[in-house]
Amino acid sequence: MSGFDSRTAKAVWTIFLFALGLVVIYYIRTVLLVFVLAILLAYLLAPVVDLVSGWFRLRARRVWALAIVYTAFVGVLVLAGALVGDRVAQEASNLAQGFPKLEQTLEQRLSEPGPAWIQPVKNYLLTQIREHGQSFSGVLVPVVQKAVSHAFSLLSSILFVVLIPILSFFFLKDGKEMLESALGLLSEERREVWLDISADVHNLLGQFIRALVILSIATFVFYAAFFAVARMPYAVLLATIAGALEFIPVFGPLSAAVIIVTVAIFAGYPHILAILIFLGAYRVFQDYILSPHLMSSGVALHPIVVIFGALAGEALAGVPGMFLSVPVLATLRVVFVRIRKSSRKALLEHTNRPAGGV
Repeated sequence: MSGFDSRTAKAVWTIFLFALGLVVIYYIRTVLLVFVLAILLAYLLAPVVDLVSGWFRLRARRVWALAIVYTAFVGVLVLAGALVGDRVAQEASNLAQGFPKLEQTLEQRLSEPGPAWIQPVKNYLLTQIREHGQSFSGVLVPVVQKAVSHAFSLLSSILFVVLIPILSFFFLKDGKEMLESALGLLSEERREVWLDISADVHNLLGQFIRALVILSIATFVFYAAFFAVARMPYAVLLATIAGALEFIPVFGPLSAAVIIVTVAIFAGYPHILAILIFLGAYRVFQDYILSPHLMSSGVALHPIVVIFGALAGEALAGVPGMFLSVPVLATLRVVFVRIRKSSRKALLEHTNRPAGGV
């Protein structure tokens, strides 16, 4: 007799619940983003909180440590905004106001005679500028301004400024108790598996966010120092954009390089080749020396997976989705590996178990 047996019903029910979960995640993605950012902030501050808490012998030493760390964190943000924010805003305003003049300067330079082999390229660029000069201005300047204003708008949002640090505070204060309560709902066998998974994810996310912040700061410092030595126009603005775009995998550094080279060309900077060499050398240094030193193999993903994740994240949640694509994929990888190991272990134990008899 053919029919809808229990195994088929369980499979259909599982698929339905999985699809329903994806739909729910999509519609509450903004709320999830706030919680995920709060968790990442907690991972970023956790080592500092642990270090400061060791200085106290009181019963509530962790609460005091959290208060000290949060006060210092807010102070660092205010200081960074005072030192860099005004300069970035001023350079962005100067770039927007002076773009027509930069466009005329570039047009004059392209009109000058040069080597015969490069003349067709110069003629093509000159034609494009004369025909689409307004569109260049309408594309480049908004890109630069939006790259800066979007970051500051996130920081100025009450939701991000207030809610994320508050949630992060509670995660740091009561995170272990929350995890133990959640695992207490599982059976002993499943609890052991998910305890291992939580330990791996804990190490993964902590290492990821700390490494990403260090890479972003390193990018800003190296770019700002090189641009200052090379007398690159809008040095602090471009270094800030490059540092901020480090949080977006693959497309962030590529977009930063395009913006930097484009601004250098329109500003009439004479050492474009030096900029290209620096960008290539720093990318090699970061991708093959600095980044592998900061991130272990647990974070590493194949470039194709990273690109797919970045594109899928952008389609689902825009720039925040691109930023979260790597930690989400790396976490799923950890969960998959742990569950597969657990299944293999259970299968091996079942195979080696002696057969019962009467």
